[in-house]
Amino acid sequence: MKYSMLTLIVFCLLAYAIGSLSSAVIVCRLAGLPDPRTAGSKNPGTTNVLRLGNKKAAIATLLGDVLKGFIPVFIVMHINPGAQFVGLVMLSAFLGHVYPIFFAFKGGKGVATAVGTLLALSIPLGLLSVGTWGIIVYCFRISSLAALSAALLAPIYTFWLLNIQYAIPVFIMSAFLLWRHRANIQRLLQGTEPKIGSS
Repeated sequence: MKYSMLTLIVFCLLAYAIGSLSSAVIVCRLAGLPDPRTAGSKNPGTTNVLRLGNKKAAIATLLGDVLKGFIPVFIVMHINPGAQFVGLVMLSAFLGHVYPIFFAFKGGKGVATAVGTLLALSIPLGLLSVGTWGIIVYCFRISSLAALSAALLAPIYTFWLLNIQYAIPVFIMSAFLLWRHRANIQRLLQGTEPKIGSS
């Protein structure tokens, strides 16, 4: 079924608006924790909320960020508008997290929101990506290395399980993730990237 350009724009704007709700900032405010944009690593994401010392807040942040990606993509997948439509909605939700309109366009790196979009696109695809992240975290206890590994493999997983049309937006998200982790990549190369649980 074909949908109009207006329909596409509306869905993309809604996905972007949902993505722009910063789970880390909202959860930290509700939990009475420091603003994750100004404390710890200054990244409004799950790892930094965990670094601020509250595991429950970190779990709530993770779930919120995953759902931001999952909900809009899940909806459009079930109205079946086609791969290009779905891909643009995926990117809109992801970019909302990275550049949130409600928080001066200063968002997180997008890992959990990207995972949410992948889970909505295909449960096996999402689980493969989460599994990759989990294995690397278990072996090395470095969150950024796990995220980078999952980001590099996600387009390959998507092409293998689905097709090139879906792999293209996933590749774009992965490229953004690599760019957003450029400081982490530099620290990994220098051997100074902190491990999970370190101060």
